[in-house]
Amino acid sequence: MSGPTPVGIVGAGPGAADLLTVRAVRLLSRADLVLYPGTYLDAEVLGHCPPGARLVDTQGLDLDAILDEVVPAQRRGERVVRLVSGDPSLYSALHEQARRLDAAGVAWEVVPGVPSYAAAAALVGRELTVPLLTQSVVLTRTRERSTAMPDAESLEAFAATGATLVLHLAITRTRSLMERLLPTHGPDCPVVVVYRASQPSELVLRGSIATIADAVEGAGLRRAAVVLVGPALAEDTGAGESWLYSAQRPRA
Repeated sequence: MSGPTPVGIVGAGPGAADLLTVRAVRLLSRADLVLYPGTYLDAEVLGHCPPGARLVDTQGLDLDAILDEVVPAQRRGERVVRLVSGDPSLYSALHEQARRLDAAGVAWEVVPGVPSYAAAAALVGRELTVPLLTQSVVLTRTRERSTAMPDAESLEAFAATGATLVLHLAITRTRSLMERLLPTHGPDCPVVVVYRASQPSELVLRGSIATIADAVEGAGLRRAAVVLVGPALAEDTGAGESWLYSAQRPRA
């Protein structure tokens, strides 16, 4: 006889109801309890849930309060889905939740989701790794009003690599961050800000190190936005082409 269904820690993607994985939709369609981050999701995502499911918005709950909902429900034999924005591998407190679930003897599984930076890049039609220009992407965040960053992970250190920068939880500090990037990237380096990518209220702001802060402040953005920085975002990068698809590359 099988035990209770594992708690599903499910990536809800950037927020659009049609950007969940098939596996995520299947789990939602069978769920008895769904906990979701109301701040970041389009309400249509919850349309995948059955009519009788209990829905709990986690935006006002701390982690222990969330687990106080999850653990008893799973022990009662309910099918529980814990939705997290984007993908659980980034800024989802996955390891903290998993540690608590393990201590409680509750089985769990992870279902990946479309990360917000990927949705943002898709919306603006940009590849973040352009041949002979940049082949790396740094996913990072700021530390104001959030967990402290490790000493070695300063923005300046990442900027010096020349990689495309993806800044999460950074929108309220856009001006100060651009000032810090100015010495390495220069005033004309392209910057794209995407607010609520894939949702009805999505907004794209294009600019440069010198101009993007004015655009962000003018739009009044305070949350749910990702900041992309780097020459790969230019309309015409002038870079070379990939060796993988080159006509000169041997095929045999």
